[in-house]
Order: sequence, then C-alpha cells, then structure tokens
Amino acid sequence: MNDDADLLTRAAAGDETAFGALVRQHTPRMYRVALRITGSAAEAEDVVQDSWLAAWRSLASFRHESAVSTWLYRVVTNSALALLRRRRPTISLDAPEPDGRSTLDSALLAGADPGPEGRVVRAEEVDAVLRAIGRLEVSQRVPLVLRELEGLSYEEVAEVLDVNVGALRSRLHRARVALLAELRER
Repeated sequence: MNDDADLLTRAAAGDETAFGALVRQHTPRMYRVALRITGSAAEAEDVVQDSWLAAWRSLASFRHESAVSTWLYRVVTNSALALLRRRRPTISLDAPEPDGRSTLDSALLAGADPGPEGRVVRAEEVDAVLRAIGRLEVSQRVPLVLRELEGLSYEEVAEVLDVNVGALRSRLHRARVALLAELRER
C-alpha cells in the first residue's frame, strides 16, 4: 500500500505517530500469524511485541523492494520461528478474531445459516482443522498459515519465507497432504 510506504518513510525519519499508525493497522494480522505459528496466545503477544521492536530497529534498512505488509509478515514469521526453535511446539490454536471467531471459523461458517446443529458440527470441524494444523511440522505449518489462513499470494509467501515460488508450492503440497492425513486419523 502506498499509505504504508509513506508511514514507514515517516517512521524511519523519527515520526512516532506514523509508526503508531503502522502498529495499529498491522498488529491484528501479525498477531494471527504469530498465534497460528506458536499455538499460544501469550507467546503470540510476545512475538508481536518482539516483531515491532525489530521492525523499529530496522526501519532505516527497509529497502522498499516489497510491500510493507510483506516485510512485516516476514519479521513476525521470523520472530515466531525463533521462539519455536527455543521450545517445543504446542497444539492449541485458539485464535479468536475480535468477534470471537478465528479466520478459519469465519471462512467455514460463512454462507447460509445451517441451524444450531449444523453450527455445532461446523465448529467441531473448525476445531479439528486447527488442531491438525497445530500438529504439522513448522516447515509445513508456516506456509499453510500464511497462504490459506492469511490469504497471502504465492509470491508474497515465497518472499516472506525467502524461497522461490516452486519451492513454496512444493511445501504447500506437502503441508496439504500432511493436513489431510492428520484429519483422516481423526
């Protein structure tokens, strides 16, 4: 976004208000990514805070070769992966949106109202998918979260993960196969 680039340029020049605007605009998405990768709300909050500190320190080195949002996804993904290297991954992926639903909940629950029984079944399906995603290897979970739950393009995910699009497609294929295997075991 052009507005993001302008805010980042102003923040790099020392404008704390501009940096605050970036924080307000991008924190919810960064939190979702961190939560989906770490599986813990408390750790996701720490990851987002660490990410913003890293972003603040790196403002002057941002080269404007990618979108600000892509750069921030990369910062938060790297921070989350660093945290995972320091501890064993967990399974809980209880990422509520402000309305109480996760992004996946909203996607799966969209459409015609299935009635009370249908909503319960769908909610159980959403929970099963989120738990299965949480059991994936990190190398599979991260691209899946960025592409399928956050809706980034293949090119954006490849840039965030610093891989080419072909390698990303391969990782996503393996992640989808592993996810289906996890769900079939249920």
